[in-house]
Amino acid sequence: MKKSGKNGTGVYFLGLDSSTQAIKAALIDSNLNVVHEQAVNFDKELPEFKTQGGAHLHSDGLTVTSPPLMWVAALECLLQKMQDDKCPLDRIAAVSGSGQQHGSVWLRKGARLTLNGLVAEKSLRDQLTDVFSVADSPIWMDSSTGEQCRALEKALGGAQAVANLTGSRAYERFTGNQIAKIYQNRPSEYAATERICLVSSFLASLLIGDYAPIDTSDGSGMNLMDIRKKKWASAALKQTAPALEAKLGEIVPGHTVVGKMHAFYRRKFGFNPDCIVIACSGDNPCSLAGMRLQRTGDIAISLGTSDTLFGSLAKPKPSASEGHIFANPVEPKAYMAMVVRKNGSLTRERVRDEAAGKSWDKFAKILLDTPPGNNGLIGFYVDQPEITPPIMKTGVYRFDAKGKKLGKFPVGADVRAVVESQFLSLRLHGDNIGLKPSAILATGGASANEGILKVIADVFGAPVCVGEQPNSGAIGAAYRAMHGWECRKAEKFIPFADVLADAPPFRKAMEPDRAAHAVYTKMLKQYEKLEKKVVAEN
Repeated sequence: MKKSGKNGTGVYFLGLDSSTQAIKAALIDSNLNVVHEQAVNFDKELPEFKTQGGAHLHSDGLTVTSPPLMWVAALECLLQKMQDDKCPLDRIAAVSGSGQQHGSVWLRKGARLTLNGLVAEKSLRDQLTDVFSVADSPIWMDSSTGEQCRALEKALGGAQAVANLTGSRAYERFTGNQIAKIYQNRPSEYAATERICLVSSFLASLLIGDYAPIDTSDGSGMNLMDIRKKKWASAALKQTAPALEAKLGEIVPGHTVVGKMHAFYRRKFGFNPDCIVIACSGDNPCSLAGMRLQRTGDIAISLGTSDTLFGSLAKPKPSASEGHIFANPVEPKAYMAMVVRKNGSLTRERVRDEAAGKSWDKFAKILLDTPPGNNGLIGFYVDQPEITPPIMKTGVYRFDAKGKKLGKFPVGADVRAVVESQFLSLRLHGDNIGLKPSAILATGGASANEGILKVIADVFGAPVCVGEQPNSGAIGAAYRAMHGWECRKAEKFIPFADVLADAPPFRKAMEPDRAAHAVYTKMLKQYEKLEKKVVAEN
């Protein structure tokens, strides 16, 4: 369906993705074509914040934070690049955003007035330097809240009770447990806080110059929302911190209009005065939107800093041991299921550097030159404390075909072992919550690597498709901007699939090899046995 402006001129929709390592933009036209993409890498382009992979890794090995002022500076830098590229910012009808999930942004009392009063004569960074009550925000890579997780599960009746209520057992990186830790250990900072945002709702707040609500899908990743009622769960709030609901604000469906672009953006970058902002959501929900997962059996794997397996569900089936259930970002009555592995692209890159001389071409050649199943060698590569399965002690755990521990593998074997272990894990844990793919959509930087796509197809026994654009978080946010705009125009909810009916098709990139799939199916039992052994030793 074609969207037209007042004078018959096509309009545009902007998606922003504030991810772990960069902020990205995708601009789509009224016919769903991606017409412009842009990015700002935090480490390279904002080196003064001294991040590594977009984060600050603390000496305890568990605490991981990022400075929210960096995200502010990066947004302005991104929009400046788009303006310099002569993007038609004045013809953007709606904007939405994607943010790395679970991260929190803490705004001190009076921050709302500062957001309201933004002026184009000064930079965003200069105007917002002093609005944070917590200067470094805990993000999804943080694993330091084990004590708070145990307390939440005890108070609510166990891990399964927490999962039944909130969609997931208590996870260390989930926002509610991070809030509990800050309240307990830094009470003066908690008291000084007026609003606690998610990264996504903070991005929306920056755009409208006011406090934006949290959307139900990203709100699902907090251990604080009732997954069925899609409202804050009072029992979880009470256990976490006092007067918390007032600090969190409202929670709304993902297609909600949260405001118009603030005058700052109109005056500084030329945005249209009528440009609306649709509630921003998490990076995984936006990837689901970007991959247009409509039916049970349509599964996506996002290959990013973390590797994520996700798909749509009609009914939630929360588990105390496997994955997560979130509210669906584009269908208010549906859900999405997800399995997350923290050790994704950065772990592959580390093995590439060590085993393939920092060359992806050499990495791919080694991968293709080694046999499926790696002659029985299985490895667990835990550079950061792992989420799925829960492995807190970092290191590399190597085993031979008989399950005997090894100190090292033959030259090149680590390349295949790291890739196979990542996707055997996703298959194992995805099966346990009902994610059984008939087809797989791959996204993220590694989706351009044919060797990795072949392992995915063979492990799951399903064809792998890719989009022409790998940036599904930003594209999903742009799709969601269009969807919210259409719903507002119609003054009712319109199915997401109807709005996206003319989206470009995905390209089939890899078919599974049935013999290789049989090898992996047999191997999965040994993998599960060894995984339990590694988890038990932690």
